[in-house]
Formats: sequence, structure tokens, C-alpha cells
Amino acid sequence: MLPKSLRARLLAAFVLPTLALFGLAGAAGYGLARGLLEDELGRSLAAVAGATASQVSAERLLGISAGDDEAGTRTYRNLHRQLDDARVAAGVRRVFAFDREGRVRVDAGGALPVGAEVPELARDRLELARVFAGTPASSQVLFEGNDGRWYRTGYAPLVQDGNVIGAIGVEGSAAFFGPLRQLVRLYAAWLVSALLVLGLVAVLTARTLAAPLNRLVASALRIGGGDLATKVPPEPTVEIGILARELEEMRRGLEGRDRQLKMMLAGVAHEVRNPIGGIELFAGLLQEELPEGEAREHVLRIRSETHYLKRIVEDFLAFAREQRVARAPLLPRRLLEAARDLVQADALGKQVAFELAAEEAALVGDESLLTSALVNLV
Repeated sequence: MLPKSLRARLLAAFVLPTLALFGLAGAAGYGLARGLLEDELGRSLAAVAGATASQVSAERLLGISAGDDEAGTRTYRNLHRQLDDARVAAGVRRVFAFDREGRVRVDAGGALPVGAEVPELARDRLELARVFAGTPASSQVLFEGNDGRWYRTGYAPLVQDGNVIGAIGVEGSAAFFGPLRQLVRLYAAWLVSALLVLGLVAVLTARTLAAPLNRLVASALRIGGGDLATKVPPEPTVEIGILARELEEMRRGLEGRDRQLKMMLAGVAHEVRNPIGGIELFAGLLQEELPEGEAREHVLRIRSETHYLKRIVEDFLAFAREQRVARAPLLPRRLLEAARDLVQADALGKQVAFELAAEEAALVGDESLLTSALVNLV
């Protein structure tokens, strides 16, 4: 199987840049859109405040004093109705008028009595400085109302005889937050969908790359395991096709050198086997002619070593002939007994006794090759 690190790297290469790019772009777009909408809301509220201030009589506003709201004086009622009509027409939450000391004169849509200080004004001191200088302004901070919605305040100066004697404040909700949040949710859903699609593409791409690479790995493992006869299949992909061709060239080179080596071993084995046979024959004749003694023991040792050399030559020939493995069912005890019988003579000469121990089991293998391996080990 292809290591998972390749899939992980492809997945990271597809997904992470997309997540970073579109995530940052989305965050930047959201921040920019929110900033633009907040600025537009502030300008709209300041414009509503300016339009309302142009319709309010500053002289009548200054004529309102504490207790007029409870007494319901005509001046208070007229101004309150005027501000409330402006509030309803503009679709805002609150329209209120206050003097330069920050005390309420009329509060339409609010609950502050006449003469009470407006706590929000402390938050907007910088903006109010511009307003009392004669320029409309809006607060730079959104605040959350009791209803859980976000609001902003716009201000416009009240002018009498060229002097600013107070201001009109207009509180409006940031209604765009609802559609903006919905847009963010849609964008997030789109981003997740895009990441899933890219993840699927990365996985499919990894599988597409994995298939030819796995075939190359299997070919390399076969060559490493000694199978030089199976050809490396060609690959259609240019880069991987080059690797396949080079691997096939390497296999053919190894196959050629292996064939030459086996031919050389076969030739050497044939050349060596003939003199070994002669040595074995003449050593046997010499053994028969010599009487019991040290010389006879030396001849026996020569015959033993000659037998060992002959077995090595046979192994060379078996390797050169590329002996195939003939798998067949066999029994462990029978295998051990066959190996024991072949070395029994040498064992008796060295006063070695065999004890066989084998559990009953069903094995599958080449009995001849396994017997030779056991004989060599013993």
C-alpha cells in the first residue's frame, strides 16, 4: 500500500491553501462589508438627526424644564409628538433632544425623564465635541440593546441664532447584521463544501498516483526477491513511465548477469566434478589396498572430504539449473527420518546417535530441497 503520508500531503496541499485563502478573504470581506455598512448606518442616522433638528424649534426646546413631561405641558407634548413622528417615519428606535450639559429635554421612544442625564453621551464625547462645533456625527461604537440587537447613534446640532444650544440624537438598529450573518453562514457552508470537494479530489489524485507507484513497488520487491523473469509493466504517465522503463532496464541487466553467472557456475561445476570423481574412485581403490592403520585413516578422511566437495558441486549445479520448488504435502517425521538416513553413516563413524522428535502436522513444501537443507544443517 502507498504510505498515507502522500495522501496527507496531497490533502494538505489542496485543502490548507484553499482554507487559508478563502478563509482570510472571507474574514476580510466580512470585516470590510461590516465596516462599510456601519459607516453607512452612521451617516444615515446623522442625516435623520439633521433633518429632525431642522424641524425642531431650539427656542421651544429650551423652554422645556424638569417636570413638564409629568405635567404634560403643551410645548412638551408638541415637541414629543414631533420627535415621535420623525422616529416612526425614519423607522428608528429612539429620537431624543438634549442640551449642551447632556440633559434630556424630550425623549421619544426612550424612558428618560426631562432633566435626566443621558448616559450614552459619556461614551461619545469625541463625536459630541464635533456636534457642538456644528457638524453632524455618529458614534463609532455599536452597543447592544435590551432586546439583544445592536444599535448605533447619530447626532446633529440644534442651532439658535448661530449658536449650538443642544443636539438631536437618533438611535437606529444595525438591521444589516441579520442578512450579514446569514451571508456569513452561506459563505461558511460554501467553504466547507469546497473543502470537501477538494479533499475528495486530493484523495482521488492520491489514488491515481498510488496505483502506478504500487505497481512499481511490487515490481521492485519481485526483483529484490530474486524474480528476474517477470517484466516490469510500462506506465502511461510520463514521469512514472520513465521510472518503469529504468526499472525494466535494471531488471534485464540483472537477468543477463544472473544468466552469465549461472552458466559460469555450471561450467566450473562440470569441470570440477570430473576430477572429484576420479579422486573418489582412486581413493576407494587405495583404501582397499591399504592395511588397517594411520594411512588407511587418512584415505578415509580424503574420501569424506571428497564427498563433501561433491555435494557442494551438486549444489552449484542445482543453482545453475534453476531448480523449481515442487510443493507437495509432507510429514515432519518422515522429513527428519530421510535426513537422518542420509547422514547415518557419518554419524556412526563419529559415534553420534540421533533422537527424533516431531509433532504431527500437515506441511506443504519441496521434500527434496528441505531434506538437503536439513542434511546440510546436521
